[in-house]
Amino acid sequence: MKISPHKHQQIRLKNGLIILALLCLLGTLAWISTRYSIETDITGNADNTLSLASQKLLESMPDKIAITAFIKKDPALRSQIAQLINRYKRHKAELTLTFIDPGAQPEKIRELNIGATGAIIVDYQGRTEKLNFIDESSLTNALLQLANADERWVTFLTGHGERAADGIANFDLGQFGKELNRRKIKAQSINLATMPDIPGNSALLAITAPVVPLLAGELELIKRYVQQGGNLLLLTDPGNHHLDALQQLLGLRQLPGTLVDSSSKLYGINDPSFVLASDYIAHPITQGFQTITVYPVTAALEIGEETDFQPVELLKSALQSWTETGPIAGKIVFDADGDEKQGPLAFAYALTRPSTSSGQAQDKPFEQRIVVVGDGDFLSNAYIGDVGNLDIGLRMINWLIHDDRFIDIPAKIASDKSLQLSQISVGIIGFGFLIVIPLLLMGTGFYIWRKRKQR
Repeated sequence: MKISPHKHQQIRLKNGLIILALLCLLGTLAWISTRYSIETDITGNADNTLSLASQKLLESMPDKIAITAFIKKDPALRSQIAQLINRYKRHKAELTLTFIDPGAQPEKIRELNIGATGAIIVDYQGRTEKLNFIDESSLTNALLQLANADERWVTFLTGHGERAADGIANFDLGQFGKELNRRKIKAQSINLATMPDIPGNSALLAITAPVVPLLAGELELIKRYVQQGGNLLLLTDPGNHHLDALQQLLGLRQLPGTLVDSSSKLYGINDPSFVLASDYIAHPITQGFQTITVYPVTAALEIGEETDFQPVELLKSALQSWTETGPIAGKIVFDADGDEKQGPLAFAYALTRPSTSSGQAQDKPFEQRIVVVGDGDFLSNAYIGDVGNLDIGLRMINWLIHDDRFIDIPAKIASDKSLQLSQISVGIIGFGFLIVIPLLLMGTGFYIWRKRKQR
């Protein structure tokens, strides 16, 4: 079939229009790519994505962040730093990175006390932090320090066998104290038997399950602190009645017995005295919080006396729980005819009321805040690493000291870069690489050799 010149011209015009349309489409896509970006991190630990903690922190910092890297002209090192900073810039446009060769500004280097290996200076609102090593964890922690303009002090009561904020024993709170310090929340200890009053710089008083009674004079000092609008964290244990007077002042009562939870077996925990919380009510402390928290030995609480505080049941046990008044050994069952109470039961309360006159060196915020938890172990060194215990503890502290904007920033900053394998997995991998794969290669080679020989 012969094609006429007119038909040829139509075909060429059609092809030209198709090519033009494709070029316009490619040009449009190229322009859109400069305005919008779509990224997917396929690494196992999301190594190329900024963690949720870092993202939330950047959202809480409204002003410009300036990062100056005093690094020698090493293209590879500077490229690594730039790639890390770019992850932050995707979530905060007002973040700048500047490279300076230390040899070009010797006076500045001496002024900042920067060593021969260089350093990273992070500037925010006129305050600076210096880093000698940079990764997401170190940089985000530096930003967290800068976001907190002032140091806050949490005063821990001592002298009665309480859990120490700097202790290293399993029942102490040393690890929790370190996490507070990383967030510019300083922990100080006080013995009211030797000091006349609670320090005026205290944003919060923490009393962590004393094992001996407080002196009458100490109780009066603490009651006066509460009556004057002081914030308070109260941790108690089953059978511990040394804080009954303070709980009565707050309008709370501790139920007899130990809270047990038969549903803990579903999580692989055979000890019924371990109470797990996974459903949280609507409260600023638990807003957006969905991680399980573990409470090893817990007392149930209830509203007892009349109080001018506004109480909220912060944590509750499961329906299958009850207060066991007998020994927790062997098979235990709920005794409906005794003093035991069936769950769900509250074991943590958040209390608020409008603050009265402060009586302290600094004015108190308009709302007094108190948290009472019927477990003194959930923040201890032995259990602080369990699931969400550290997170819930930090949320409580931030709420109590009125740092509401940092409440929902998770404790975990950097993604886990370690790979944990079971013995079976290690055996399968080793067997596969050392035996299976070499045999397959040998078998494939032998098969190809036989095929070629038969030709």
